Amino acid sequence: MRLRAIPLSAWIGIAGIALALFCAIFAPFIAPHGESEIVGEIWSPMGGEFLLGTDNLGRDLLSRLIFGARTTIFVALAATILSFSLGMLLSFIAAVTGGLIDQLFSRFNDLMMAIPTLIFALVVLAVLPQHLWILILVMAVLDSTRVYRIGRAVALDVAVMEFVEAARLRGEGTGWIIFREILPNTLSPLLAEFGLRFAFSILFLSTLSFLGLGIQPPAADWGGMVKDNKDGIIFGISAALVPGAAIALLTICINLVVDWLMKRTSSLKGGRGDA
Repeated sequence: MRLRAIPLSAWIGIAGIALALFCAIFAPFIAPHGESEIVGEIWSPMGGEFLLGTDNLGRDLLSRLIFGARTTIFVALAATILSFSLGMLLSFIAAVTGGLIDQLFSRFNDLMMAIPTLIFALVVLAVLPQHLWILILVMAVLDSTRVYRIGRAVALDVAVMEFVEAARLRGEGTGWIIFREILPNTLSPLLAEFGLRFAFSILFLSTLSFLGLGIQPPAADWGGMVKDNKDGIIFGISAALVPGAAIALLTICINLVVDWLMKRTSSLKGGRGDA
C-alpha cells in the first residue's frame, strides 16, 4: 500500500481517530483538571480559564471530554472486538460445517436479530448489576448477530473455492480451513465491517448512557455528558453540544476510513493487492 494512494478524506479520518486515541491514552497527563473535580461555577461560558466552559456541576468540560474519550473508546472497542471474535468464529464454523449446525446457528441468529436491540439492551441492563464488564458483554452479544450475518455471507463465498476444496481433500481440519484459508481471504471486507461496528458501538454506548443504563456517574463518557447538560439547552447553554459534536466527529472520521477501505478492495483478496 502506497501512502500517496490514500485519499485526503481518509487522512482526515485517520487524523481524527489518532487524536481521539491520543486523548484516551494520555488523558491523565493532558487534561487540565481531574475527571470529577469541581473547579468553577455551574455552566460557565467558554473562554478564559475554561476553554470549553463548565458543566452542570461546575466541572471543566474539556477535562471531562478528554477523560470521556478514554471511557467511550475503551468500552466501544472492547465490545466490538468481543462481538467480532464471537460472530466471526460462529459464522465461519457454520459456513464450513453446514448442515444442522449451520441451520441452528443461523435460525438462532435470526431470532436474536428479530428483537429490537435497544429495547433488549435496556431490559437486560435494568435487571443485571451495573458493572462495566456486563455492559461490554451485553453490547458484544447483541452486535455479534450483525457480525455473524456478514461473516457467514463472505465465508460461504470463499468456502466453495478450489483452494478450500483442496485443503479438505488433504484432510485439513475445520480450524485449519477457518484460520488458514477463509480468514485471510475475507480480511478486507471484515476490516471495513469492523470499523462500521465500532462506530455503531460508540453511538449505541452513548445512547445507553444518555438513557441512564450505560457508563455510570461520576465516570465521564460522552453520552452521559450530553444527558447531564441537556437542560442547559433551554437556557442557551452549549455544554451538551460539545460531547455531542465529539460523538459525531469521531463517527464521521471512522466512516471516512471505512469508506476508503471498502473502495480499496472490490473482491475478497484479503488486502493482498497493491492498492
